[in-house]
Amino acid sequence: MARRSHLYSYHRQHGKITEFGGFDMPLWYTSIVDEHNAVRNFAGLFDVSHMGRFAIEGKDATSFLNNVFPSDASKVKNNRAFYSVICNESGGIIDDTVTNKYSDVSYTIVVNAANREKDWKWLVDHMGSLAVELKDISDDTALIAFQGPLAVSLMQAICDLDLNSIRRFALASCKLDAVRCIVSRTGYTGEDGFEIMVMDTPIAAPDKAEKIWKKLLGLGKDRGVLPCGLGARDSLRLEAGMCLYGNDIDESTTPIESALESIVNIEKAEGYPGRAFIEEQLKKGTTRRRIAFSMLAGGIPRHGQEIKLASTKVGAVTSGTFSPTLKKGIGIGYVRPQLSHVGNTVSIQVREADMAACVVSTPFYDTTKYGYKRIS
Repeated sequence: MARRSHLYSYHRQHGKITEFGGFDMPLWYTSIVDEHNAVRNFAGLFDVSHMGRFAIEGKDATSFLNNVFPSDASKVKNNRAFYSVICNESGGIIDDTVTNKYSDVSYTIVVNAANREKDWKWLVDHMGSLAVELKDISDDTALIAFQGPLAVSLMQAICDLDLNSIRRFALASCKLDAVRCIVSRTGYTGEDGFEIMVMDTPIAAPDKAEKIWKKLLGLGKDRGVLPCGLGARDSLRLEAGMCLYGNDIDESTTPIESALESIVNIEKAEGYPGRAFIEEQLKKGTTRRRIAFSMLAGGIPRHGQEIKLASTKVGAVTSGTFSPTLKKGIGIGYVRPQLSHVGNTVSIQVREADMAACVVSTPFYDTTKYGYKRIS
């Protein structure tokens, strides 16, 4: 039987339910396109409580994370969030994560829903003799994302803290409508906004999460704000050029192949699983490289389709969709490194036809008009 999040009763009443990552979650409420456009132009509210949340505390907490991540947690300032990956011994990505750093001795790591048990076991198995305590707080906290150009101003109405004082990827403890939360200026849509961890909220007593959810929807009722499901979350993250675990990255792909080398710190002292393999790839290169591409003359790319050059397969699509913002097909895939340069032309086999596509940079959209860098 699939699990249910803190906000399942709302989803069951208003949304189209599907199973994802072992959870019953909303695929949409109105339509994927409506919800996608609401986030790009106004704001949208997502339940992301299905994702795992592990508290990591103790005097060796930073060393522990440095023994797991290719990133260097000691270089991250307090009250900041950072993106990284957990790798296996061959450098393959076990999961990608966002971690909140409160201090050198206190963190919360957020992991993908389908990987909660796998990640927990991996972390426990790599504690060694370090003075660190791990606690799974997933079922005792809720996680809500409020994303879009209106999200910050609307959320400010119920927050006891000046939200504009929180920079991108910074975090703070505050109260939303008198409910204790930790908010981080992060997200999976490319837009401005916050991810809200509602504290002291067990699944059996979700009142606090429901209160914030309904309050934010009420504030945006006449401003174009919509509750959003997994469908819009996927199309939004793809337009932003972000990876989906299980599609674009997995245990067979390394951070270097995945174009995530910016998170790898080669100077830190601690070792981590896969370090030698990853640093060898940094020096000598790889046999494939993740790209983003935009269709030139119609066609909607889908996972598993072939990427071709002169009728010869040179790679495969890992994510693809119709972009509601650009009104055309976009995708992510892997090709030989020499074909990965922006501006290169390839073709995607859509059904029986080879359709032209161009390698592009991400995000796909015009950042002066959309996303957290937009010009107001």
